[in-house]
Amino acid sequence: MKSMRSFIGLVMILSLLAVSPVQAQDDDHNKYFDQTRHNIQGAFWHFYQNINEAETFLGYPITEQFINQDGVLVQYFQRARLELQNGEVHLSPLGTLTYKTGVQLRIDNPLACRDFETGDAVCFAFLQYFDEHGGLALLGYPISPFEYQDNRVVQYFQNGRLEWHPSKPEGQRVVMGELGAIFFNSTGEDPARRDPVLPLDPSIRTQVLSLKVRAFPWKAVTYSTDQQLIFVVVQDQTFQPVQGAIGQAKVIWTTGEEKTLPVLIDENGIATLPLTIANQAYGGLVTIDVQVSLGEQSGQTTTSFRIWY
Repeated sequence: MKSMRSFIGLVMILSLLAVSPVQAQDDDHNKYFDQTRHNIQGAFWHFYQNINEAETFLGYPITEQFINQDGVLVQYFQRARLELQNGEVHLSPLGTLTYKTGVQLRIDNPLACRDFETGDAVCFAFLQYFDEHGGLALLGYPISPFEYQDNRVVQYFQNGRLEWHPSKPEGQRVVMGELGAIFFNSTGEDPARRDPVLPLDPSIRTQVLSLKVRAFPWKAVTYSTDQQLIFVVVQDQTFQPVQGAIGQAKVIWTTGEEKTLPVLIDENGIATLPLTIANQAYGGLVTIDVQVSLGEQSGQTTTSFRIWY
């Protein structure tokens, strides 16, 4: 019996340690996230590593750490903000700071809900998510009931907002709202802090994780015999220009005939494709299908222009 009590006590202590504020660490450990092209370092990185499913709970960093207008060391993430106060890392109370009342949905189900001293209850899948992601120590107390906002069921907590996404797969339908990005945009901080940066570790090479491809014609309408330019723009996951992507553009003329042009993206993330138009049908539509790739990443888009006369 004594050994059982000792075991239970140990489990309780470990549970508390898992969600307690993390002490600032005087080290240079860091990680670079290509998804947003920002670093996490020191105490913030140590805190991040100790969060269950941090990449979905906090999201990726959208700034570097910096001293904000209140003189506090902070770092913004997609879904949260971390701050260093008195040597400890905490989640900022973004739920409290951003809460606006929506259409309230009252639920009375004692078997599926847990009441809190704020007068609000957490229920169903929100309660499961709450328990699995630090509970009071991370999300804080609920400060609203279920509410209907922007065509979605949500619930606010002191440090965040939970959202219900029924179209997502089972087990992924409760999502932390992107209050970090929302609050950053409302604070008056320098927007340039969100600009991508290089890794703190110079040995790390940045990676292109996705290609965003756009194309558009120089002239939306041309003569049946004319000159035209097609511009192809390729950017990465952070909307930075991608150099060296290659591919092809398939031009489908008004007659149904096809012409293929090579695409080579320059250092500015742009390719310019000249087209000679000859004897096309009046009022017809010329379509250009563009496909480009870089390593394992690929992207495609379509544009068009109209033949006038």
